[in-house]
Amino acid sequence: MADKAESRPEKKKRAQQVFTLLVQVGRKEGDGLPEGSTGAGLLCYASGVDEAEAVRETVAILKQADLAPLDVTGYGTLDDRLAQGDEIDPEERALMQRALEENAVIVAQMTPFDD
Repeated sequence: MADKAESRPEKKKRAQQVFTLLVQVGRKEGDGLPEGSTGAGLLCYASGVDEAEAVRETVAILKQADLAPLDVTGYGTLDDRLAQGDEIDPEERALMQRALEENAVIVAQMTPFDD
Protein backbone atom coordinates (compact mmCIF):
# COMPACT_ATOMS: atom_id res chain seq x y z
CA MET A 1 0.00 0.00 0.00
CA ALA A 2 1.44 3.36 -1.05
CA ASP A 3 1.94 6.10 1.50
CA LYS A 4 -0.50 8.99 1.01
CA ALA A 5 2.32 11.53 1.23
CA GLU A 6 4.04 9.89 -1.74
CA SER A 7 0.96 10.21 -3.97
CA ARG A 8 0.46 13.94 -3.37
CA PRO A 9 2.20 16.38 -5.65
CA GLU A 10 4.82 18.39 -3.81
CA LYS A 11 3.72 21.95 -3.08
CA LYS A 12 6.01 24.61 -4.47
CA LYS A 13 7.08 27.05 -1.79
CA ARG A 14 6.38 30.57 -2.97
CA ALA A 15 9.07 33.12 -2.27
CA GLN A 16 8.48 35.91 0.22
CA GLN A 17 8.35 39.42 -1.19
CA VAL A 18 8.15 42.82 0.48
CA PHE A 19 5.17 45.07 -0.19
CA THR A 20 4.83 48.78 0.48
CA LEU A 21 1.59 49.52 2.32
CA LEU A 22 -0.03 52.71 3.52
CA VAL A 23 -2.30 52.00 6.48
CA GLN A 24 -4.78 54.52 7.86
CA VAL A 25 -5.59 53.99 11.53
CA GLY A 26 -8.31 55.52 13.64
CA ARG A 27 -8.27 56.27 17.35
CA LYS A 28 -8.49 53.60 20.00
CA GLU A 29 -7.85 53.88 23.73
CA GLY A 30 -4.20 53.13 24.45
CA ASP A 31 -3.09 53.55 20.84
CA GLY A 32 -0.17 55.85 21.70
CA LEU A 33 -1.08 58.42 19.06
CA PRO A 34 -0.59 62.10 19.92
CA GLU A 35 -3.35 63.77 21.94
CA GLY A 36 -5.77 65.61 19.69
CA SER A 37 -5.02 63.57 16.57
CA THR A 38 -7.90 61.85 14.79
CA GLY A 39 -5.76 58.95 13.57
CA ALA A 40 -2.60 58.42 11.56
CA GLY A 41 -1.12 57.19 8.33
CA LEU A 42 1.52 54.48 8.65
CA LEU A 43 3.98 53.67 5.89
CA CYS A 44 4.82 49.99 6.26
CA TYR A 45 7.00 47.42 4.55
CA ALA A 46 5.56 43.95 5.00
CA SER A 47 6.72 40.55 3.81
CA GLY A 48 4.39 37.97 2.34
CA VAL A 49 4.03 35.51 -0.51
CA ASP A 50 1.48 37.90 -2.00
CA GLU A 51 0.03 41.30 -1.19
CA ALA A 52 -3.07 39.84 0.47
CA GLU A 53 -0.91 37.95 2.99
CA ALA A 54 1.20 41.06 3.65
CA VAL A 55 -1.97 43.07 4.32
CA ARG A 56 -3.42 40.41 6.66
CA GLU A 57 -0.16 40.20 8.64
CA THR A 58 0.15 43.99 8.86
CA VAL A 59 -3.42 44.44 10.11
CA ALA A 60 -2.95 41.66 12.68
CA ILE A 61 0.29 43.19 13.99
CA LEU A 62 -1.23 46.68 14.23
CA LYS A 63 -4.24 45.34 16.11
CA GLN A 64 -1.89 43.61 18.57
CA ALA A 65 -0.25 47.02 19.07
CA ASP A 66 -3.64 48.49 20.09
CA LEU A 67 -4.06 50.41 16.83
CA ALA A 68 -7.30 50.49 14.84
CA PRO A 69 -6.57 49.88 11.12
CA LEU A 70 -9.27 51.38 8.91
CA ASP A 71 -7.89 51.16 5.37
CA VAL A 72 -4.85 49.70 3.62
CA THR A 73 -3.52 50.83 0.24
CA GLY A 74 -0.92 48.63 -1.44
CA TYR A 75 1.81 50.06 -3.64
CA GLY A 76 3.35 46.74 -4.68
CA THR A 77 6.84 45.30 -4.44
CA LEU A 78 10.14 47.06 -4.99
CA ASP A 79 10.10 45.94 -8.64
CA ASP A 80 6.51 47.19 -9.06
CA ARG A 81 7.43 50.59 -7.65
CA LEU A 82 10.56 50.88 -9.79
CA ALA A 83 8.51 50.00 -12.89
CA GLN A 84 6.12 52.85 -11.96
CA GLY A 85 9.05 55.26 -11.88
CA ASP A 86 9.33 55.61 -8.09
CA GLU A 87 12.74 56.57 -6.76
CA ILE A 88 13.67 54.37 -3.81
CA ASP A 89 16.48 55.72 -1.64
CA PRO A 90 19.05 53.42 0.04
CA GLU A 91 17.48 53.84 3.50
CA GLU A 92 14.09 52.70 2.20
CA ARG A 93 15.69 49.75 0.38
CA ALA A 94 17.45 48.76 3.63
CA LEU A 95 14.12 48.75 5.50
CA MET A 96 12.58 46.61 2.76
CA GLN A 97 15.49 44.17 2.98
CA ARG A 98 15.13 44.01 6.76
CA ALA A 99 11.41 43.20 6.41
CA LEU A 100 12.31 40.38 4.02
CA GLU A 101 15.14 38.96 6.14
CA GLU A 102 13.11 39.07 9.36
CA ASN A 103 9.80 38.07 7.72
CA ALA A 104 8.41 41.14 9.46
CA VAL A 105 6.26 44.23 9.24
CA ILE A 106 8.34 47.40 9.49
CA VAL A 107 6.58 50.69 10.26
CA ALA A 108 8.83 53.19 8.50
CA GLN A 109 6.86 56.37 9.08
CA MET A 110 3.86 57.56 11.10
CA THR A 111 2.02 60.75 10.24
CA PRO A 112 -0.68 61.78 12.76
CA PHE A 113 -3.88 63.29 11.36
CA ASP A 114 -5.45 66.39 12.88
CA ASP A 115 -8.91 67.84 12.18
